[in-house]
Amino acid sequence: MANTIHLDIVSAEGQLFAGDAHMVFVPASEGEIGIAPRHAALLTTLKAGEVRVQIEGQPEQSFFVGGGALEIQPNNVTVLADTAVRSADLDEAAAQQAKAHAEATVRDRPTDDRERAEALAELARAVAQLRMIERLRKLSR
Repeated sequence: MANTIHLDIVSAEGQLFAGDAHMVFVPASEGEIGIAPRHAALLTTLKAGEVRVQIEGQPEQSFFVGGGALEIQPNNVTVLADTAVRSADLDEAAAQQAKAHAEATVRDRPTDDRERAEALAELARAVAQLRMIERLRKLSR
C-alpha cells in the first residue's frame, strides 16, 4: 500500500514484528521520532523505551526496546534492538528488582567505572520499562 511503511522489529532473540504500518514512533537517542511512509532516510541509535506501531483499523501495538539501532528508508523501517519485548510480556516485578539492583550497584561501587556504567545502563532500561508499564496501565483505565 502507498500509505503504509514496512516495519521490522528484530532482536537477538528473534523477530518480534514484521508488517506494514501507518505510523511508527521510536525512542531515538535524541528524542522520539515519528515515522510516516516516505520518511527521509536516517540511521541513528535508540535508547531504552517504547516503540509504538499504528496500523489503520487496529489498536496500537507497543514494544519495549532496551536500545539498539534504527534504519529508516522511504518504504522500510528496521529496528535492531539490543533487547525487545512485547508490551504484554513486560514484568513489573522484574523491572522493579532490576532497578533496585542497579541503584545498589551505583551506590555501593562508585569507583569501578565499568560496573557503574553497566549499572546506569540497566537502571535506564528498568526505569524506561516502568514508565511504559505505567503509561499502558493509564491507557487501559
